[in-house]
Amino acid sequence: MKKSKVSYLFLAPFILLFTVFTVFPVLLSIILSFTYFNMLEFPTWIGWTNYIRLFLADEVFLIAVKNTLLFAVITGPVSYMMCFLFAWFINELQPKVRAFMTLLFYAPSISGNVYVVWLWLFSGDTYGYINAHLLNLGIIDRPIQWLVDPTWMMPIVIVVSLWMSLGTTFLVFIAGLQGISPSLYEAGAIDGIRNRWQELWYLTLPTMRDYLMFGAIMSITGAFNAAGQIQALTGPTPTDYATWTVMQHLLDYGNVRYEMGYASAISVVLFLVMVGSQRLVQRMLNKVGS
Repeated sequence: MKKSKVSYLFLAPFILLFTVFTVFPVLLSIILSFTYFNMLEFPTWIGWTNYIRLFLADEVFLIAVKNTLLFAVITGPVSYMMCFLFAWFINELQPKVRAFMTLLFYAPSISGNVYVVWLWLFSGDTYGYINAHLLNLGIIDRPIQWLVDPTWMMPIVIVVSLWMSLGTTFLVFIAGLQGISPSLYEAGAIDGIRNRWQELWYLTLPTMRDYLMFGAIMSITGAFNAAGQIQALTGPTPTDYATWTVMQHLLDYGNVRYEMGYASAISVVLFLVMVGSQRLVQRMLNKVGS
């Protein structure tokens, strides 16, 4: 303890901020989830009522759970795989080409609200790019309401989310691949590694396990917290709640209805699901290269 006193001193500001802005809000949310709290009156203890209402009486929440799981199961793993595969392929290019391709693939995530271009592409009138081409080709005889018709809303939202997903995780994987020493592959060749797939499984992936874990956490968090982009595409109240997610349900009850106890119960459920997903992915990554 005395030998590490200086280290603890340097860590103290982070630990203090982490406790105040992360640990304390989580603990407070857990406590509030067992109360009725409307921001005006003092919280009233109601036990498990919020959770019972959530799973047995809130049909919209169950729709949100279904949509969120569908969205997360598709966008999370696909986005994660896309980030790694693109990073792996781009890492093989010449330095100047690699830098250009990295910027090209990372551009959508740093372009702010550029995803609104999809609103123009999938506009529901005859001037929408997709509708105009399909009408000219005679494939359809009237415009399709892409972002209003429940049949198309979720697939379009998933495509846009995947397009926007090459962000921080992609750069982290590029950095991880750049940090692997060429001598590791030379030693692997001497030990019997014969092709690139064996290099990937037995050398590259185990060496990048920490980067992969970070990328997994980012993908899980992004998939389960999706709300803003979805709302921008399909509106604040989508048709038949076709793209309504748990995060949107949480924001609705927290920021609009001010039922903070109920919103806290939703946040606790979401938090537990994300922690469980993270533990599952961690177990899977521990088996990489074995």
